[in-house]
Amino acid sequence: MTVPLDIVIDRAQGGRWTSLRTTAGREWLWRREAPEREKAAPGDAFVDAGGLEECVPTVRGTPDHGDAWSRPWTREGTADVLHCDRFTLARTVRATAAGAEADYVLTADAGFRFVWAAHALLDLSEHAGLRIREGARTRLFPEAAPLVDRAWPDGAAWVEGGWPAPCGLRLDRFGPDDGTAVGAVVDAAQCCVHDRADRLSLALEADGQPLSVALWRNLGGYPAPHPYRSTGVEPMLGRVFDLAEAGPGDAARVPASGEARWRLTLTTNCRCA
Repeated sequence: MTVPLDIVIDRAQGGRWTSLRTTAGREWLWRREAPEREKAAPGDAFVDAGGLEECVPTVRGTPDHGDAWSRPWTREGTADVLHCDRFTLARTVRATAAGAEADYVLTADAGFRFVWAAHALLDLSEHAGLRIREGARTRLFPEAAPLVDRAWPDGAAWVEGGWPAPCGLRLDRFGPDDGTAVGAVVDAAQCCVHDRADRLSLALEADGQPLSVALWRNLGGYPAPHPYRSTGVEPMLGRVFDLAEAGPGDAARVPASGEARWRLTLTTNCRCA
């Protein structure tokens, strides 16, 4: 059964989605108290307040978690708009009978390369799981080195394996806190979160761009010295967290028209096999 979704957005604080709630009362977004967020300025280290962040033009790297989270957005007609030095991002969010949709337009010089992620930190129980197409190519990053079934290659930015257990590391179950924190990027355009009877499906569409699902499974392993649990399921344009590490085909690119367009669709029924 499909249930409508209500979305609350804080335009003054980075355009962050602060609530994604079903009409039945299920809140999907995890949040934490972070009063220092109000004083954050472009170039600052990321302040994690939870919710869904718009990370662009990178996630890791510089600027930390991108340019969007530390800047106010404005309302222009039906769109939320972010103006940065090298690009403008417009986002139009609307409710649908099946859930919600968000349409994006990034305007920049032709050839501009970027990574974008809907950095959604979800409020999930230890019983939650993530369904993605079996065998999908999955990249693991160096924080996973102690957890994989092989020696990490010297200097490697990532290793690859097949979903749901790349290099022997099972990622489709969130489970109880175990002191680990792992990031992964899966070559897939859609996924579905299962948490007991609740479902949240996330799907991404974009012509000619690399489509992925990023996963941040922090089960009390980050940050030092005061770690907490945070679980991210993040539709992504690109195949790396850090734009500086992107090889051929690993980043989105603005076409000759000067506009890159994509759509994020959220529903409360499962669209994955």
